[in-house]
Amino acid sequence: MTIKQWNQDERPQEKFSLRGAQALSDAELIALLIRTGTASVSAVDLARQLLTVFGSLRGLMAAEQRALCSHHGVGMVKASKLRATAELAQRLLKERIVRTNPFESAKELDHFLALRLRDSRREIFGCIWLDTRHQIIDFESLFEGTLSGTAVPIREVVIRGLECNAAAVIAVHNHPSGVAKPSSEDIALTSRLQEALALVEIELLDHLIVGEEGSVGLSSLGLLAVPRLG
Repeated sequence: MTIKQWNQDERPQEKFSLRGAQALSDAELIALLIRTGTASVSAVDLARQLLTVFGSLRGLMAAEQRALCSHHGVGMVKASKLRATAELAQRLLKERIVRTNPFESAKELDHFLALRLRDSRREIFGCIWLDTRHQIIDFESLFEGTLSGTAVPIREVVIRGLECNAAAVIAVHNHPSGVAKPSSEDIALTSRLQEALALVEIELLDHLIVGEEGSVGLSSLGLLAVPRLG
């Protein structure tokens, strides 16, 4: 049975129009995005397959383009719509944290970092640039590594901080293992970053490590010799 043969009030589009987005299941919302299924399955059934294959809505939204396209019934167009939706969600959260104080909007910042970094299979190093009032100027992903880690060119971080006219910065990177525990390499990198940035009068306020359960700052562990502002 195709979606057109369903009762009208159970079709995703009609259901959305009559009862709002909150009334739709994850699969129904995804069906609205991808619009069509295949000759053998409806858009909703295809959406359910995708949720099963990728484990959850979170897993689906984090899936790479190639992985999405490898599933029967999902071509470049459908995969692009799903990736675009995930990107829009990240941009919306980013828009909400820019020009806020990261320590006053810590919950929203944590949500943004989780959405942006938590499910990446590679380590990503980024910076949250701050102005003189410690409001967020921007977040940038600067370097991407392999499963075993990423090399961070300190000089390029310093140059980018000067280009942003930043007064302070919070360094950020994820652990693909999901364990937000700093390694000896993380601690050494933090020390080198702090020394290099201090030379151009950019204060390193913290170094956050993003894992499965959220982010952990080296300052909260007593591994960064600067006060945590609030």
